[in-house]
Amino acid sequence: MTKKFRGVYTVMITPLDRDGAVDLKAMASFTEWQVRQGIHGLIPLGSTGEFLSLSEEERDGVARTVIETVKGRVPVLIGTGAEDTRECMRLSLKAERMGADGVMIIPPFYSTPTDDELVHHYKTVAAAISIPIMVYNNPATANVDLKPELVKRIAEIKGCDYIKESTLEVTRVRDIIQLAGEDMTVFGGILGFESFVMGAQGWVAVASNVAPGPMARIFELVADEKKFDEARALYLKWLPVIQAVGGQAYVAGSKCLLTHMGFAAGTPRPPRLPLPEQQDAAMKKLVSDFGLTFSL
Repeated sequence: MTKKFRGVYTVMITPLDRDGAVDLKAMASFTEWQVRQGIHGLIPLGSTGEFLSLSEEERDGVARTVIETVKGRVPVLIGTGAEDTRECMRLSLKAERMGADGVMIIPPFYSTPTDDELVHHYKTVAAAISIPIMVYNNPATANVDLKPELVKRIAEIKGCDYIKESTLEVTRVRDIIQLAGEDMTVFGGILGFESFVMGAQGWVAVASNVAPGPMARIFELVADEKKFDEARALYLKWLPVIQAVGGQAYVAGSKCLLTHMGFAAGTPRPPRLPLPEQQDAAMKKLVSDFGLTFSL
């Protein structure tokens, strides 16, 4: 039976060793730590995982490592976005065969497809697999914007059951829920607490790379316990960490924080660069201020 996706899902970093190679042993340790810290789900090979900077062999290694380490304890969605619909379909089929619970698919990010082309893209991939698709709306990187009216059309495709809505317009959550109803479950992409209040059933979070427990707790307080004031207070407490890995620092910042926490995350692959000295020092102070540590 297909798992129902709900809660905070970490869009995972990909650890690299000192030589810049993907460190699968570290990937397994990081995955285990995430699960033990109470995360609700995991998504390797998203933007934070530098999927476009990895070879297919490296991506396969990351996907297998996460799936095999999790052993079904939480859902695992694999990022399978590609510019070519045929390639996206092939990668999604491979993820399904590996044992993924679902796939997250950003639209083709160069060709600026029309609404009809986007519907065809998702319909073609969905017809080829039997696991759910999380559609990923991030107009800042994909060069197309999946607006609520288009999301309603995509929601009518069997298998396109979830969306990661990564804009700063929290009203998108409201509008998608009103237009698509039960056909599309909304996850916030940038806004967590705000999206939960508007009815989102999850958050694909960057900050949970470094603080999975507190990020998961914010969701539980809102969605399960209806303790909005307590959730807001917890959200505001952790806002400096959430902001530290926002914007352009989402990869380098996350890896920097984790390194100061005691986890060998490595540095980003070029063209991304490690944080400059001043920002690195600020991250180190943040780790100290919040008492962040990595320990299995």
